[in-house]
Amino acid sequence: MTGAGAAGREGGRAPVNGGAGGGAGVPTGAGDAATGNLGDHPPARLPRIGFAAATLGAARAFEEVALVAALALATVVPLVDALGRPLGGFHIPGSALYVQQLTLWLAFVGGLAATRRGTHLTLSTSQLFAEGSVARRAARLLAFAVAAAVVAVLAYASAMLVASNRQQGNVLPGGLPEWVSECVMPVALGLMALRFAWSAGEGWRGRTVAVAAIGLAFGIGLVPAHAGALVWPLALVVVAAVLLGAPVFVAMGGLALVLFFSDGTPVAAVSAEVYRLIASPTLPAIPLLTAAGYVLAESGASSRLVRFFRALFGGMPGGMAVMVAAVCALFTTFTGGSGVTIIALGGLVYPMLREDGYPEPFSLGLVTAAGSLGLLFPPSLPVVLYSVVASSSQKLSVPAESLYLAGLVPGLLLVVLVALYGIHVGRKSATREAAPFSWREVARSCWAAKWELLLPVFVIVLFASGVASMVETAAAACAYAVIVECLVSGDIPLRRLPGVLLRASALMGAVLLLLSVAMGLTGYLVEAQIPDLVLSWVKVHIHSQTVFLLALNGLLLVLGSVLEIYSAIIILAPLIAPIGVAFGVDPIHLGVIFLANLELGFLRCRVCTATCCPSSPSSASACC
Repeated sequence: MTGAGAAGREGGRAPVNGGAGGGAGVPTGAGDAATGNLGDHPPARLPRIGFAAATLGAARAFEEVALVAALALATVVPLVDALGRPLGGFHIPGSALYVQQLTLWLAFVGGLAATRRGTHLTLSTSQLFAEGSVARRAARLLAFAVAAAVVAVLAYASAMLVASNRQQGNVLPGGLPEWVSECVMPVALGLMALRFAWSAGEGWRGRTVAVAAIGLAFGIGLVPAHAGALVWPLALVVVAAVLLGAPVFVAMGGLALVLFFSDGTPVAAVSAEVYRLIASPTLPAIPLLTAAGYVLAESGASSRLVRFFRALFGGMPGGMAVMVAAVCALFTTFTGGSGVTIIALGGLVYPMLREDGYPEPFSLGLVTAAGSLGLLFPPSLPVVLYSVVASSSQKLSVPAESLYLAGLVPGLLLVVLVALYGIHVGRKSATREAAPFSWREVARSCWAAKWELLLPVFVIVLFASGVASMVETAAAACAYAVIVECLVSGDIPLRRLPGVLLRASALMGAVLLLLSVAMGLTGYLVEAQIPDLVLSWVKVHIHSQTVFLLALNGLLLVLGSVLEIYSAIIILAPLIAPIGVAFGVDPIHLGVIFLANLELGFLRCRVCTATCCPSSPSSASACC
């Protein structure tokens, strides 16, 4: 989940479901290049003849070029500012505004690519129905029809926002009107709606129903007098569609639209909240760090890191489990979530654990658990996002660097506890004698992995020294990863780099789109004064700071097992932050508690099943 993040059946890697550091499900595979295939639903092929094929090919080429160009520019522009600052203050005029617009393109064009590849975060239960059964087809029809209707209304809301911004006449440095760049929102959402409608069925009957659902959604908007009576039915339809395979962002956006509609507020309010999040000065760090993590995952970095940590810890009792905890924690600091970490490392470390005699349930659980251990360490994406949301939503000062510093000891404690339990299990279960410790092998493996081991040091020093901002540090990390893996180690030939960046862009687009529409739901909650109502209720029933913290820990443990961590941060942080302040909890302390509990909640059975063992019921039960 990303998160944000997750990855699908790309680059020859095994498909693995995972949250972005925690969550209830992630992309389950990349669909056909010309379909809107999602999750476990079969693809609906588009005709590839004549004018239609040429149009689809041109659209796909533009989509791919736009994504690679936006990501490259989002990396280069902050780097120019960072490098030019000590050289007489050279900078690109309006660079921050351009990076925000590039992030907007990465979010929506990336979301469009995620729709085509089928890599949106989903909570599908339709696999419970037999393949090809009427129930399976009906579930697919409902999921995609509702997705098409919700996204079409979001496209209309975005068009209203662009029209409003056009009247304001804001112009980017260089003379480009902002509204021209913002047109990517309604265009991308409109194309997504069409792709969802096309995927509603194999034939024209299902697709016609999906198009009719779009018309019905707009028709409902014409009867605002009955909005109150339609709130619960519409909300239940949206939730049902998401449970049957519609993307999670459809649930967030659909509920936000329904709630704003019930209050008589224009639906453009949802898109306004979306744009407000994208305009955050720190948010561009998320796609840049996601790209850095994905480049590492696609290279041989995982093998080199496994070799180093195995040489370091493999000679001690239970050393293999300690190695898994350490290498996964380090990798997760850049991938931002266990999904990509498991894809990059699971195929390497799981067989090693089994060969050493560790039980299958423990091995599966350890690989899954270790994939979330690095979420409190820099430059982890959830920490950046919490800082953005808490600081902007409640006017609190929650700097990311303070969260990283405060989370260092709790994060290390979690890693040590998992490692100690691994040593305990290893003493009882490991059957293969540990290899003797060798300083020579440690030195050789350290030298082989030197560039990957230096990356977190490079990022921490660059950011902590104040030389670069968060976005500039993220851009430097992305450039570092590309240079090392493409030019130094040669793991990723330059001809393969665009493909890697495209897969990373689809992942970051899915995450950014989810965050954006979740912000729309958060906007309604704040406008409806839900945080104040919750605070009043809590003060009536809880009078002690200690009791509040205990209750908060329990609540977050439960929610962490059913919510994807990025959307949980967007929705819950604005509700919980003011309550913590009212009970005298330091905002930094509260942030660490919030993130640590969501990380622990991810380890609960429901998410573990969806993350590491989607294809085997026996493996799923073992994982739990």
